Amino acid sequence: MPRTTVVESPGCPPLRALTTDILGLVKVVEARAKPAGAAKIVETWGAPDASRGIVAASLADRAADPVLAVARKNGVVELLNPLNGNALAAVKTMAPATNDGGAEDDPLVALHLFTRQASDSMLGTFIACTDKGKASMRSITKENAASGLDAGPSTTWDVCSGGNVQFCSVDHGESYAMFGGKGIEVNLWDIASCSKTWSAKSPRANSLGIWTRPWFTAGTFLCKDDHRKIVACTNNHQVRLYDTALQRRPAISVDFRESPIKAVAADPNGHDVYIGTGTGDLASFDMRTGKLLGCYIGKCSGSIRSIVRHPELPLVASCGLDSYLRIWDTNTRQLLSAVFLKQHLTSVVIDSHFSVEEPEEAKYKQLESLVEAEAEVRNEKKKKMSKTIEEDEAEAEVRKEKKKKKNKSIEEAEAEVRKEKKKKKSKTVEEEEEQVKVLNDHSDSDGETDFRKEKQKKKSRAIEGDEERDIDGEMSTPKRRKSGERSKCLKKSKKQHIA
Repeated sequence: MPRTTVVESPGCPPLRALTTDILGLVKVVEARAKPAGAAKIVETWGAPDASRGIVAASLADRAADPVLAVARKNGVVELLNPLNGNALAAVKTMAPATNDGGAEDDPLVALHLFTRQASDSMLGTFIACTDKGKASMRSITKENAASGLDAGPSTTWDVCSGGNVQFCSVDHGESYAMFGGKGIEVNLWDIASCSKTWSAKSPRANSLGIWTRPWFTAGTFLCKDDHRKIVACTNNHQVRLYDTALQRRPAISVDFRESPIKAVAADPNGHDVYIGTGTGDLASFDMRTGKLLGCYIGKCSGSIRSIVRHPELPLVASCGLDSYLRIWDTNTRQLLSAVFLKQHLTSVVIDSHFSVEEPEEAKYKQLESLVEAEAEVRNEKKKKMSKTIEEDEAEAEVRKEKKKKKNKSIEEAEAEVRKEKKKKKSKTVEEEEEQVKVLNDHSDSDGETDFRKEKQKKKSRAIEGDEERDIDGEMSTPKRRKSGERSKCLKKSKKQHIA
C-alpha cells in the first residue's frame, strides 16, 4: 500500500477551487477565513452518473463573464457558469457510438477553453481532442447556446495518424497548441492555420542500442511570453525541456524517481515547474538547470492527476485518485489544507478573482438592486390594488345598470297594469252608462205603472192602519174620534192632490 504521512495543516488564505470527478460532479471548495483557514466544500453541481464522468476541464478565468468548460465521457462538452453552476451550453463533439467505433472507442481526452472573447455575442471557443487524435475547434454564440449549435464553421484536423493522445496544452497567447501521447511525439500546431509547425525527435539510443518508444503523459509551455520553450513529461519518469527554435531533441532531460509523471504545471516566474507522479509524489524543478528544488511535505496516497498554480498567490493545488484536494505553499513546500471529496478526482481549476470582502461598488450595486426589487414589488402591489379597485368599480357599474334595468322593467310593468286598469275602468263606466241609458229608456214607459202600484200599496197600508186603530180605539173619547176623522180627511185631500 502507498505510504502516508500525517502533517498538521495551518490553513490556507482565501481561495476558491473547482474540482471534477469520474461521476460527473463539479465540487466547489472555498477557504474564507483570514489570514488562513481550512478549506471546505461549499457546493456540489450535477448528479452522479458514471457514463457522464468528466475527463478534462478548463476555466476561462475572466473578471467578467467567466466560463467553465468540462469534457464528459460520452463526448459532450458543456459550458457552465463557474459562479453558480448553471448550464450555459452543451455541444456534442463526436457522433454516437456504432459497431465500427464511436464515442466509446474514441473518447475525449483533452480540452482547452479560450480566455479571450472574439466578440460580446460569443459565449466561448474551445479546442477538444479525442484519444485517436481528432482535434476540433468550435465556437458557441449566446444566441445558439440553448440549442448547442456552432457559431460559424467548426475546424477539425488530425493530430496524428496512429497512437493515443493523452494531453493538450495551449500557450498563454492562445496561438499555439501542443499535443502528445502514447506513440506520439510532442508536436506544435498553429491554431489559426491548423498546421503543424514543429515536431520533437526521440532521444538517441542508450549504450545498449535500445531505443525507447515515445510515451508522453503531460506537457506545458514554460514561459508566458515565449511559446518556443516546452516542458513535456513521459511515462518513463522523465522531465524534458524542448526549445523549438534550436532543435528537435530535448535540451534538458531529468529523471525523477521510478513512477510515471502524470501532471505538470508551470510557475509564473517562467523557469520553475511542478510535477506529480503516479505514486503521489509532488516536486518542483528549475528547468534552467534541471535541478530538483524539493519535494512537498505530506505525501499523497494516490496518483496525482491534475496540478494548477495560483496566478497571484504562492499556492499550488493538486488532486488525484486518493479523492483529496490538497493546497500547498510554494515557498515552504508545506501542506496548507486538505479536503476529502469522496470520488476519484480528474482535474482542478482555481478562480483567481475570488475575494472574501466584496468591494464597495458591489455592495452599493447590491443595495441598489435590493431597493429596485422592493420598488418593483411595491409597484406590482399598487398595480394589483388599482386593478382590484377598477374591477370593483366595474362590478358596481354593472350592478347599477342591472338595478336601472330592473327599475325600468318594474315601472313599465306598473304602467302597463295601470293602463289595463284604466281601460277596464273605462269599459265598466261605459257599460254602466249604457245600462243607465237603457234603464232611463225603460223608466219613461214603465214609470206610470210603477207609480200606480206604489199608490195602491200605500192605500192598502192606510186602510189596514185605520182598522187597527178602530179596534183599539172603541173606548176612546169622541174628541179623539173627531181628530181621527180630521186626519182621515186631510190624508184623503193629500192623496187626491197627489193624484
